[in-house]
Amino acid sequence: MATWNASPPTASPARIVSSRRRTKAPARRPSSESPPRRMRSIADILAKSVPVVEQEQDDSYGDVTCEECDSGERDDELLLCDKCDRGFHMKCLRPIVVRVPIGPWLCVDCSDQRPVRRFSQKNILHFFRIEKQFYQTEKSELSQEEARKYRKRSFSLTVKKRKRKLLPSVPSEDPEQRLNQMGTLASALTALGIKYSDDLTYAPGMAPRSANQSKFELGGMQVLSKEDLETLEQCRAMYRRGECPPLVVVFDPLEGYTVEADGPIKDLTFIAEYTGDVDYLKNREHDDCDSIMTLLLPEDPSETLVICPDKYGNISRFISGINNHNRFGKKKQNCKCVRYNVNGECRVLLVATRDISKGERLYYDYNGYEHEYPTHNFI
Repeated sequence: MATWNASPPTASPARIVSSRRRTKAPARRPSSESPPRRMRSIADILAKSVPVVEQEQDDSYGDVTCEECDSGERDDELLLCDKCDRGFHMKCLRPIVVRVPIGPWLCVDCSDQRPVRRFSQKNILHFFRIEKQFYQTEKSELSQEEARKYRKRSFSLTVKKRKRKLLPSVPSEDPEQRLNQMGTLASALTALGIKYSDDLTYAPGMAPRSANQSKFELGGMQVLSKEDLETLEQCRAMYRRGECPPLVVVFDPLEGYTVEADGPIKDLTFIAEYTGDVDYLKNREHDDCDSIMTLLLPEDPSETLVICPDKYGNISRFISGINNHNRFGKKKQNCKCVRYNVNGECRVLLVATRDISKGERLYYDYNGYEHEYPTHNFI
C-alpha cells in the first residue's frame, strides 16, 4: 500500500513503495488530454486494402528429363543441378544417390568430382551411331588394312577377364628341411607298401594307355594352356632335383596319414599330380582302396578309367578328402582336383584354391563333380 508525505511546495513528491507484494494492477486514471481511441470498421479496412493477385505457378522445370535415361518419370527422384539446371535420377547417377542432398547440389560436370566410368544404353547407342556414320562416309577412302587398324584403335565395350595361371611350388630353402620332408613321404610309402611314382602307370591286365585319351571324355575336357604346361614341366624337373613343395606327411590316430604344409603356399600353386595305376572302374568296383580317383568319364560307362594308388603313388595319395556329408566339411577345403587334357591324355592335378599357412592340413573335394563315392565315413 502506498502513502504520501507532505513536503515543501518547491520539492517534487517522492513515491515510497512498501515491502508488501502487490497482487493486482492499480486502477488506470482517466486522462482528459488524450481522447478515447476509435476502432476502424471493417468497411474502412476493405476500402483501403489492395487485392491480392494470384501468380501462376512456375512450371519451367516440368519438361526436365534425366540426362542418362532420357526419362522424365519419377520426378520425385529427379535431382536438378544448381549450376546447369540439368536433371539426373538418383538411381542413374554413379555412385547412386541414396537420399535427396541437403543444400545445393552440383552434377559431376559442374563439380570437381571425377566421374565414374560407365556406359549407359544412351552412350552405347551414341557410340555405334558415330561409328556407323564414320564407316558410311569414309568407307570409300579407307583401305581394308586401314579399317582394321581403326577397329583396333576404336573404343572397346568389353572387358577381358584376366586369366589365372598356375604357379610353381616354392620349395624350402633349408636343404635339411627338404630332406626331412622327403623322409616323411618315404616313411609313409614304406609303411603302406607303395612304390614312389610321379607319373601314371599302365600295368598288364589293366587299362592300356590307348584307353586314356581326352577325346573320349563325355562333353570334352579342359585343355591345359601352354603357360600352365610349362609350369607343370618346371615342377616335374624340380621334383627330379629333390625340390618338392613344402609338405610333410604326418600320422593322425583318427585320420591316418595326412599332409600338412611345412611352409606358406600361395593360391593356385601346383601341389602334385595324382598318380598310380590306371584301370577300368568295372575292375575296381569291389576294391577297398579309399583313394581311387576318377580319370576319364566316357560316353560308355564300361570304359570309365580310375587311378588306383595302392601299388604306385606319390604324396597326393596321402592328401585327405573332405566329408561331403558334413556341412562343415566344405570349410576345410583348400585344394581341388582338376582333370586336364595334357598332350591328348587325361591327367589329374592338385591345385591350391586359397593361401595355405604353415601347419595347415590339406583337404580336397574327393567327389568333385561326380558325387559317385560315399564320404560319410570321412572325419
